[in-house]
Amino acid sequence: MADRGLPVAVPSTALFTDQYELTMLQAALRGGTAERQCVFEVFARRLPEGRRYGVVAGTGRVLDAVENFSFDEKVLDFLRQRGIVDGPTLHWLSSYRFRGDIHGYPEGEVYFPGSPVMRVQGTFAECVLLETVILSILNHDSAVAAAASRMAVAAGGRPLVEMGARRTHELAAVAASRAAYVGGFTSTSDLAAGFRYDIPTVGTSAHSFTLLHDSERGAFTAQVDSLGSDTTLLVDTYDVTEAVRAAVDVAGPGLGAVRIDSGDLLLLAHRVRHQLDELGATQTKIVVTSDLDEYAIASLAAAPVDAYGVGTQLVTGSGHPTASMVYKLVARADSDAPGAPLRPVAKKSMGGKTSPGGAKWAARQLDEDGVAMAEVVGTGEVPEELADRLLQVELVRGGKVVAREGLDAVRGRHKEALAGLPMSAMQLSRGEPVLPTEYV
Repeated sequence: MADRGLPVAVPSTALFTDQYELTMLQAALRGGTAERQCVFEVFARRLPEGRRYGVVAGTGRVLDAVENFSFDEKVLDFLRQRGIVDGPTLHWLSSYRFRGDIHGYPEGEVYFPGSPVMRVQGTFAECVLLETVILSILNHDSAVAAAASRMAVAAGGRPLVEMGARRTHELAAVAASRAAYVGGFTSTSDLAAGFRYDIPTVGTSAHSFTLLHDSERGAFTAQVDSLGSDTTLLVDTYDVTEAVRAAVDVAGPGLGAVRIDSGDLLLLAHRVRHQLDELGATQTKIVVTSDLDEYAIASLAAAPVDAYGVGTQLVTGSGHPTASMVYKLVARADSDAPGAPLRPVAKKSMGGKTSPGGAKWAARQLDEDGVAMAEVVGTGEVPEELADRLLQVELVRGGKVVAREGLDAVRGRHKEALAGLPMSAMQLSRGEPVLPTEYV
């Protein structure tokens, strides 16, 4: 799936950052430490309360952001006029390109507390500048993908339509649609997402179209005349029973689908299915919307519902709009001499913000049936029995992206990752992470 770009103007990702990244750079350049080799890691200390697994999403967007992270004259002029950094720092930024290496969990994989989701290695100067944009992307996209994954599990294979564009920022809507597709949604209502990422798009009409006409029958007739009998007719503007009768009368028994957007969805779905069957529209599908989340979807598992449309709860992470990932320096050299050894470093603080130092590898330990039983995270040599279970892959080598892939591959990986977890991972009830994280 080729990225066609976005049909709106977006500036270089260089300013998608916090000011202190640049002031740290200036101080490091002046202090002579900017060129020391360093390793930064992205991880979450914990999952959102009650969640059993996290979903890695946004990796492809991170790769795009890293490639597009450069300081043109307009950006440099802005920094100069604001007095944000000094002249030598501006000169250094004028030729900035990331030339280091990035490894990470492949997109669509699941993660757990402490999982080293991404590792960025290079000089302090080039790595520190990427902190904000990397966290911005991974925290948002992983939160949406995790919500989408839970909803897909609850849907039990029934199609899910992402329709949250009107509930978030216009650019966040495109990213949310992409993340939802990674997590298991099948289509989107957002055309910018369809344009940029080739995600299937759907949509027919809203209540305003029915209200525009002198009668509901007139609205249905106009829609069927324009879009064909395989369209989806919205049947809850007035009386649902009368609307279903009119819909089948206008479109015939080959009517594609009806959509219910309000009321007791469980009760209405059963009534509408019975009515459609009596009218001979036995193949007409039922689509439900109306502020759904994974719990509402699960409650409709026994209902004759064929597809779900989800908006607000999806794009806000179903109550957890961030994955709470952090970007921490875990190793650095004592000098900028070529080949200077890296030594582990870590913050020591109270309040649960501690983490082990050192560049880490991660592997998933399996039981005798091939089911995951632990997330193993370590430094140094990888135990022989885990050598073929390593999770991190090479993403960027010497500043060049080496692992760009299409969304269908990412979606497939997520399905495989879920299939390899214990069955309790699919429970929607609150619980601990389904895999413990073991440090070695």
